[in-house]
Amino acid sequence: MKNFSVDKVDAFLPTSKKEVEARSWDELDVILFTGDAYIDHPSFGAAMIGRVLEAEGLRVAIIPQPNWRDDLRDFKKLGVPRLFFGVTSGCMDSMVNHYTANKRLRSNDAYTPEGKAGYRPDYAVTVYTKILKQLYSDTPVVLGGIEASLRRTTHYDYWNDSLKPSVLVDSGADILVYGMGEQPVREIIHRLERKESLIGIPQTAIIATTADAAKLSDYRLLPFYEECKADKRKFAEHFRVIEEEANVSSPRPLVEPLPNYELRITNQKQISKLTNNQFSILNSQFSIIVFPPYSTMSTSEIDASYDLPYTRLPHPRYKDKHIPAYEMIKFSVNIHRGCFGGCSFCTIAVHQGKEIVERSEQSILSEIAKIAQMPGFKGYLSDLGGPSANMYSMHGKSRKLCNKCCRFSCIHPTICKNLDTSHRRLLALYKQVEALPKIKKAFVGSGIRYDLFLNEKGFFDDTSKAYFTNLLEKHISGRLKVAPEHTEEHVLKIMRKPSFALFEQLKKVFDEYNRNSGKCLQLIPYFISSHPGCTEKDMRQLAKKMRYLSLRPEQVQDFTPTPMTHASTIFYTGIDSANMKKMYVAHSKDEKLSQKDYFFKL
Repeated sequence: MKNFSVDKVDAFLPTSKKEVEARSWDELDVILFTGDAYIDHPSFGAAMIGRVLEAEGLRVAIIPQPNWRDDLRDFKKLGVPRLFFGVTSGCMDSMVNHYTANKRLRSNDAYTPEGKAGYRPDYAVTVYTKILKQLYSDTPVVLGGIEASLRRTTHYDYWNDSLKPSVLVDSGADILVYGMGEQPVREIIHRLERKESLIGIPQTAIIATTADAAKLSDYRLLPFYEECKADKRKFAEHFRVIEEEANVSSPRPLVEPLPNYELRITNQKQISKLTNNQFSILNSQFSIIVFPPYSTMSTSEIDASYDLPYTRLPHPRYKDKHIPAYEMIKFSVNIHRGCFGGCSFCTIAVHQGKEIVERSEQSILSEIAKIAQMPGFKGYLSDLGGPSANMYSMHGKSRKLCNKCCRFSCIHPTICKNLDTSHRRLLALYKQVEALPKIKKAFVGSGIRYDLFLNEKGFFDDTSKAYFTNLLEKHISGRLKVAPEHTEEHVLKIMRKPSFALFEQLKKVFDEYNRNSGKCLQLIPYFISSHPGCTEKDMRQLAKKMRYLSLRPEQVQDFTPTPMTHASTIFYTGIDSANMKKMYVAHSKDEKLSQKDYFFKL
């Protein structure tokens, strides 16, 4: 396929003035800034949004990893777009990208050519936006991606060990898109084209006047930043409101007052351009309004996003350079979005949503057909998965019952009786992929939830057993990686993870498969230390149980508090926001290291 020629620059969105001129464009409609290298692949948010905007008939350019430390030429080279600048830190929060759980600076960056560090700033979204607002104060800046999404309101920042206000306040951006951005970004361009207000767009957050907030028929009021900073219980309440509204079928807008917002507007150049009427608004009270998300995308809508003309390759500017993150995903296929697991420490549901939206078999097979023609493909798909690989096509049996539900998780503390956990459609998809002529093997590299096919008595049904057997026989490379996360029940309860007894049942059926098949597959568990509620005594028990089971975990992680999760709220406040009770937290560097050391004593 000609799209896979690395020399064909015009197959990509332009990244330079020369590439823009080659298209005979005299103006751009949207310019996207990203902290990642530009890889034209649907796993990279900036590339997907760029293609979505292109499909709307817009002239779009991407500026990857702009230099923020020189004369800012990267921010100036393409001029001013007709509609807006889009800003994202990339596929990761820039602070998670830069620092370990113990706040040590990482020496590499998987999203940069040759894995080099130092090509994006800390708090990249804020840094990029401030520069753009300094240079082009009249041009709207739209924030998106994981960093903006998780920092849409007051949030705990682990690296500063303090609360920060919404990234809208710190950056000066005009509007923030949270979650998967195709739907809101389309509405933003339509409103800008019509010169209409951006207030009220679903799945966005914006700073508005009190008068704008008063127009809402119903909303939930959040404690404001200064309140939360003065009283940790207020911040626990703040998160509880957010989590409650995220788990109802008809969430209300969230309003967070900004009583001191006028003190934060320091750009004198910007203020001097305001009319007398606009300047008077500076003295009134402002609020952040977070509007509820769009309805979950349909299969046809998500297919449309993945069926766009991606080259699936790094831009030719990176010719002959190795980009680690790309090497991991270049022969992979994402089959769905969303996760209903509700784990306390995880941001997937916060960003992608709780409901599963699966791609059609036709769309998935079409993407695999493109992969089969890529340079270097030898018949092996590295991953046929998603946030939780075996949640594909799992939904509530009754939509009416789902609409009444407000549970944080569909599978914790028990599996909802309304949840259809059948793996039948996923097995049918695997069979279709296996039948493709150029596919030798399709690995499942994403994590799986074993509590979706197994309970402490055994498999749910014949289909569950068939899925497990098929997975071991055809879709792993000799090692099954799963995430029990811990062994102690009270810690697992806080994590919103299943009992460790279920992992022991998994090991039992896994060992039985090995005996019956004559194979010697390995079971690799993943654990977390220092999670809120976990003590050194709990880690000693974990180590003891691992030795008893003759297991040595190879994948371990010291808990890293990331913005907008239940666990990070507990970490900062020492209070469980679900019941407002105090909880032990290993907060200091020494406490965290001491817990992690138990992994090396196995």
